Amino acid sequence: MNGNRTIEVLIIEDDLRVAEIQKRFIEQLEGFQTVGIAASYIEAKSYIDILQPDLLLLDVYFPDMDGLALLKEAKQQHKQMGVIMITAAKEIDKVQEAISIGVFDYIIKPVVFERFKQALIRYRDFQCKLETFGKEYPHITQEQIDQLLQKEMTRLLTDKSQLPKGIDPLTLVKVLEVLKTASVGVTAEFVAQEMGVSRTTARRYLEHLVSGEKIDADLAYGTVGRPERVYLVKK
Repeated sequence: MNGNRTIEVLIIEDDLRVAEIQKRFIEQLEGFQTVGIAASYIEAKSYIDILQPDLLLLDVYFPDMDGLALLKEAKQQHKQMGVIMITAAKEIDKVQEAISIGVFDYIIKPVVFERFKQALIRYRDFQCKLETFGKEYPHITQEQIDQLLQKEMTRLLTDKSQLPKGIDPLTLVKVLEVLKTASVGVTAEFVAQEMGVSRTTARRYLEHLVSGEKIDADLAYGTVGRPERVYLVKK
């Protein structure tokens, strides 16, 4: 999936108001297109088989079906199809089952656009990396696998006990995302502007990542010769 190909999304949701909101969210994201909205099992099966979308946005609760049963069926028949659950189902057994079947993400309703956007962008980036690795390398390395699975971000999100006071794991992940999307080293001021936080806050998180040897820092000299600290992801 190269950067020029549109990711085709099928929304499977029986509440048409919710489905329309998701469709409008998708319209705000570059590189995605809604190819259909299915409100029942028959529609969902038909659309999946005919359209063969890249990504499903799937609820759990339907009047005529169990979304998890459809998920299992879809993944068996279309193994490469991505699925993001968007549902009010909070039961741990349902979350666990969805993860074990192979969902890419699981979002609890009501959906916030930023969380929705994050999930779809991560899916797009994952697919791009997967395709790039497949084209350029006959075998994948452990480092590349870790990049695909985003182990570092998962660890930062879950292991709060390892973080010092004043460092929030979600904010830390966002700082890393800004760094990873930049092609060159960035300053604390740049990160602050991208995230909408103060320069002091951005610098605190950046220096934490430097101290943990997660990123590198160097000095760059501006036009007036004043040194400025620049941060970049380790090669």
